[in-house]
Amino acid sequence: MQPDIGRFLSNMDYLVLLGIAIVIVGFALKLDAILIIIVAAVVTAAVGGIGVDGFLTTLGSSFVSNRSMAIFIIVLLVTGTLERNGLKTAAAKLIGKVRNATPGMVIALYGVMRLVFAAFNVSFGGVAGFVRPVIMPMAVGAIEASGHEPNEEYVEELKAMASGMENVSWFFGQVLFVGTGGALLVQSTLKPLGYDVDLLRMAVIEIPVAVIAVAVTAAYYMVRDARLRRKYYGVAAAPAGKEA
Repeated sequence: MQPDIGRFLSNMDYLVLLGIAIVIVGFALKLDAILIIIVAAVVTAAVGGIGVDGFLTTLGSSFVSNRSMAIFIIVLLVTGTLERNGLKTAAAKLIGKVRNATPGMVIALYGVMRLVFAAFNVSFGGVAGFVRPVIMPMAVGAIEASGHEPNEEYVEELKAMASGMENVSWFFGQVLFVGTGGALLVQSTLKPLGYDVDLLRMAVIEIPVAVIAVAVTAAYYMVRDARLRRKYYGVAAAPAGKEA
């Protein structure tokens, strides 16, 4: 009987993996993502024998211990709601009122603004929360304001540049705020190597580094954008109807 009990318990361990199987099958069938996750979690809790109380306790503790991820999810929900109510259209109309605005200029200005707010540890939600619903419609709006139709390949290039600008500005900007995760990571990494890093002094030293990094990236993207506009529309900055 003893080997049978051990085999049964071993099978129970494998049953816990049913949740993973549900996720794989659910996504393969293109079912509702939230429903898949909920069903997988409930099945895993039931098979694992933790009960309703254990499931809710685990869910609550995970939510509290991963507050930043919860905030990210909330930002996505808010952004989705705003998009549904015309956020992209409003952003495109706003940039359309600015004369001679170019996608490269929009991305470069966003990089500068992102660096300033990153220095105060203020996040806009990153690529998903701000670049996609706000910056990209403004970049596309700049194309349309010049009298051109957005070219698919050109827009994909702009997406890459906007995401790159976001990453550079946030990467270098977050260390300017004393006590952020990035600054503490640098301090904890250098300490075992014999370097006693003062966070405030590190932030001061990082200022010219961050400014140069963002300035070089912004300049590069503006030059690249000019070349792309010349490639797809003939003349870098000429509105439609005025091209040579």
